[in-house]
Amino acid sequence: MDAEKAARLREIERRLLWLACWTIHNANHLREKDRVKVGGHQASSASMVSIMTALYFHALRPEDRVAVKPHAGPVFHAIQYLMGNQTREKLEAFRGWGGAQSYPSRTKDVDDVDFSTGSVGLGVAITAFAALVQDYLAAKPWAARRPLGRMVALVGDAELDEGNVYECLQEGWKHDLRNVWWVIDYNRQSLDGVVREGLWRRVEAVFEAFGWDVVRLKYGALQRAAFAEPGGERLKAWIDACPNDDYSALVYQGGAAWRRRLMDDIADQGAATALLERRSDAELARLMENLGGHCVETLADAFDAVTHDRPTVFLAYTVKGWGTPLAGHKDNHSGLMTPAQMAEFQRAMGVPDGAEWAPLAGVDDAEGLRAFLDRAPFFAAGRRRFAAARVATPGPVALEETEISTQAAFGKILDALARDESPLAERIVTTAPDVTVSTNLGAWVNRRGLFARDARADVFREARIPSAQKWRFDRQGQHVELGIAEMNLFLLLGAAGLSHSLFGERLLPVGTVYDPFVARGLDALNYACYQDARFMIVGTPSGVTLAPEGGAHQSIGAPLIGMSQDGLASFEPAFADETALIMDWAFDYMQRDGEGDPRFLEDHERTWLRDETGGSVYLRLSTLPLEQPRRRLAGASAQGVIDGAYWLREPGPNAEVVIAYQGVVAPHAIEAAGRLGEDRRDVGVLAVTSADRLNAGWTAAQRARRRGLSGALAHVERLLAPLPRHCTLITVIDGHPATLAWLGAVEGHRTIALGVEHFGQTGRVSELHRHFGVDADAIVGAAASVSRGRPVRHLKAL
Repeated sequence: MDAEKAARLREIERRLLWLACWTIHNANHLREKDRVKVGGHQASSASMVSIMTALYFHALRPEDRVAVKPHAGPVFHAIQYLMGNQTREKLEAFRGWGGAQSYPSRTKDVDDVDFSTGSVGLGVAITAFAALVQDYLAAKPWAARRPLGRMVALVGDAELDEGNVYECLQEGWKHDLRNVWWVIDYNRQSLDGVVREGLWRRVEAVFEAFGWDVVRLKYGALQRAAFAEPGGERLKAWIDACPNDDYSALVYQGGAAWRRRLMDDIADQGAATALLERRSDAELARLMENLGGHCVETLADAFDAVTHDRPTVFLAYTVKGWGTPLAGHKDNHSGLMTPAQMAEFQRAMGVPDGAEWAPLAGVDDAEGLRAFLDRAPFFAAGRRRFAAARVATPGPVALEETEISTQAAFGKILDALARDESPLAERIVTTAPDVTVSTNLGAWVNRRGLFARDARADVFREARIPSAQKWRFDRQGQHVELGIAEMNLFLLLGAAGLSHSLFGERLLPVGTVYDPFVARGLDALNYACYQDARFMIVGTPSGVTLAPEGGAHQSIGAPLIGMSQDGLASFEPAFADETALIMDWAFDYMQRDGEGDPRFLEDHERTWLRDETGGSVYLRLSTLPLEQPRRRLAGASAQGVIDGAYWLREPGPNAEVVIAYQGVVAPHAIEAAGRLGEDRRDVGVLAVTSADRLNAGWTAAQRARRRGLSGALAHVERLLAPLPRHCTLITVIDGHPATLAWLGAVEGHRTIALGVEHFGQTGRVSELHRHFGVDADAIVGAAASVSRGRPVRHLKAL
């Protein structure tokens, strides 16, 4: 690198260090009156300044995408501010209401965030799956030709404690991962102290085992020059042997401490002594802090040297708190400079009083630096978020089976779509963590194939060995097979669900997983939704209805996850026609962006749901075949399936009992209603397809009424308002009873909530349903125990 460019990068480095530390200091100062400590991260930000300078202003191109480690958020915002993509008002309100977010957020920040970060380890791994999605798109003839970018993660060394990182590495190896860079901020400190000695050896060994190139950036240009001097080999040997905690403590203590220690350890009354004596205390401190991760020339040269597409990890040695009075101290993670320290830091940075927010304050040649910034390749194309056209849905797939499970219906619907050469079908990409066949994706995969950049034959098929599966791998395949790691599943769904924004091409990702194991990937599911990724997740089989599998595979709380997860519309249909309606709606919902479509105004006033904004969809399905109703869903009933509930049996004006069910227990509810009908008046059956959407609409309507919109009524309020006050609601679900228990609060009806609260066991479906009290006998018994009237004649002993 030429000297002029290196000098410019060092100027940028100083500006970013100042702006990041000032932003944090200002945020804490403004909130002192609230006695709330906003938090530090001045030290964590400082350790990343050199790395981010070399990347953003030298190495990156517009097609590259970056996941910034959470605690480097202030540096990211400072970069965007410097380039005009962030406002002073947002920085002044950092970590406050309406301000720049603590950790970069695609949905909450105004600057050009590629991947949200915050839950450590997930931002690291999603870059690998984004690279896989980029390869998937590059292989498809309908996708526009774009330059392949590098997916870059800025990684805190403590993030390597997260298990999902290693699950990702293994999956990446399986899929011949390429175009991924991880830059590890190896400052050897975590939140609570100094990391274990010798970690770098383990890190390098792990990455090499999975086929990554490893680039170790331990020494900066000053150190390498010193090593070349007489006596320099002794200094290098001492640095290599120095324990992490010793090095950190000496950094904090400064030049005089470095001199005392080095004179004691390596002084030889000869060349090594002379090397030390040629430098002042300040120069010696600068030399010892000049690790590879704080030398923009070293970093830029290392990035330039990687001209291939193999996955590469850069182990960049840094000092936490570099360039600040907090450097090296083991407690500096949440530390903040005192006002006196900040004033001295401001003086050292050359920032005049009153010019703290000036982007180029203290720069001698501001015009020249601005011209250099304007030529930075990464920012040349402006904001790098794309948009993609919506793909029309063909309408619900009609199934003619008289008895079928919702899981089997899901498979048949996808199979029907696979036979159709529609734009929708070509944009669907499916994935599963080693449960493709057992979640009924087999027919789709047989027709559409599995994705791989390099074709692999189906050995069984070539050998003429009979098999129901046609496992053909090639570039046109539309299924990505994953190993058993649910975190990887949701990270891939998250990356594919952002393809329209990251790569300008619409994908409709569909993932399947056994329903209880949604919880195993819950952090990554939440992370994907927080980024506003768009996908369909199918949890199947579910509940204790998966009777022979036992408690380990029987989900209980999954419906509550679906209700509580923001950005995810949760459904649990009972019948195939409901499943078809929901899936067709879901493929459209996944593509909505809230851009003023008048079609959704009527929907909003009917349900008070934010359907115009779109989101992801969760289907909770079952393997239990049910007899299908002879009907053609249309009108209010069809709309009710989408809105969350409809009357399967509308109650009369004097209804004494209404049974509200969700999912696979539908036959029990229908049977119980028939038995109760002889002894209780006007019994109704409410088919709930989405407790999530019913509840969300209800709470939204209540908020609207509090704001003065007195006529706001939710769908569930319209359904239940006609019921007489003495009517009893019996709710039932193969899941936690709290899923539907709240229905009584809508209009003040007495409610008995039936469901599953404890771990299941093996057995027949009828035995499990009877044991947990979700069968017809339990429903009838519950109604008989609380509703007035003569004894129920068809009540069996429980």
